[in-house]
Amino acid sequence: MEEAGLSEAVQRAFLFQYQQLAQKKTGLIPESSITPVEDLPSLGDDPFPGEKEKLGGETVVLKLNGGLGTSMGLDKAKSLLRVKGDLSFLDIIVRQFLYQRSKISDRLDLYFMNSFSTSADTRSALRKYSELGDPDRMELLQSKVPKIESGSLEPIVWPANPQLEWCPPGHGDIYPSLLGSGLLKSLLATGKKYLFVSNADNLGATLDLRLLAFFADSGVPFLMEVTRRTPVDRKGGHIAKRKSDGHLLLRESAQCPSTDLEAFQDVERHRFFNTNSLWVRLEALDKALEARNGLLPLPMIENVKTVDPRDKSSPNVYQLETAMGAAIECFGDARAIEVPRSRFAPVKTTSDLLAVRSDAYEIDPEFRLVLRADGHGVPPVIKLDEHYKIVDRFEELVAQGVPSLALCRSLVVEGQVCFSPGVKVTGDVTFVNRDERQKTIQPGVYKDTKVEL
Repeated sequence: MEEAGLSEAVQRAFLFQYQQLAQKKTGLIPESSITPVEDLPSLGDDPFPGEKEKLGGETVVLKLNGGLGTSMGLDKAKSLLRVKGDLSFLDIIVRQFLYQRSKISDRLDLYFMNSFSTSADTRSALRKYSELGDPDRMELLQSKVPKIESGSLEPIVWPANPQLEWCPPGHGDIYPSLLGSGLLKSLLATGKKYLFVSNADNLGATLDLRLLAFFADSGVPFLMEVTRRTPVDRKGGHIAKRKSDGHLLLRESAQCPSTDLEAFQDVERHRFFNTNSLWVRLEALDKALEARNGLLPLPMIENVKTVDPRDKSSPNVYQLETAMGAAIECFGDARAIEVPRSRFAPVKTTSDLLAVRSDAYEIDPEFRLVLRADGHGVPPVIKLDEHYKIVDRFEELVAQGVPSLALCRSLVVEGQVCFSPGVKVTGDVTFVNRDERQKTIQPGVYKDTKVEL
């Protein structure tokens, strides 16, 4: 890691995770050690109470932009994927920011946490927005960590492709990277106080002045945005309280013992899940890192993979990751706030992509991605055939037109089909093609039906 130019803070964070692995600390959080969170403050409709220019000038917006979208068949920054019309995630993020900067404060700052894989693509795409300034200045580069051979617990050596000896450390890397890059100190030196972090693929997570005012007035060091779990969120990480000290914590599915899986997936018991949108007080983060010699002791997430993901016969390795939201347990007075579901619209699959491409969502005057007001208030649940898992094949599905989903509750596509222009889906609809040849869904209104093509 030293030879690769990684900072001491990043090395220290990795060694902490490695020690947990070597000591066989599983990071599991049993149900018996926690209590559910039942009530939280919520973001209401009250007007912004603060001095927006002052608070905005003290704020930094940072987008997590390290993903390649490999699960969707992409080989470039996922944020460059087209979402609405000809606009990509990145285009919409920039438009959101420029609008907010014009309305709030010209001192509002935007950064992207890129990985080694997304850095060049992202900086190149940002150059067309000359009003942003130098894209290189807007980058926080995510680090990389060694893959660990599962048998020997030594860093894997893979001469066939030395790049595969490394892996990303998860978005929990934001904390050592902020410190090790010098950006944390630089932001504090220029009068920045508040950091708002969210995923680049979640276009609902914009800088909300009411949330900023709540966070600033609260005096707390760390605030997590959460929203109500529904049955489709059963596998998502939830918050809870640790019995031993009353601290809030984040429990991901990988940290749940198999015997407690039923309780983990009970959305009435554990009501709130992490949207991965966080507010961090920079001075408090700096002090927490200094107090621990530059380290936030985040729980380890242990992923078992093959060193070459395309070769299942290659040696097994551990990829050690951390979650950004897990830092909630590192601050005794950290809080969570319930936000509307509209602030959580991530695109993780092509099914999600179909939803946001459709008229179920629209771009409002502030360039926020929001559910249509005349819809039913919740996003449609979409399940596309496995054939459309890859973006190239998904584009074939909607090459002639994207169906209207404004009044859709659920859509299931089984087999190979393509949508004609003028398809409108209402309620719960399933399209089935059992033939090996692609078939076309004809124009028309389909309501609460199963269609065999």
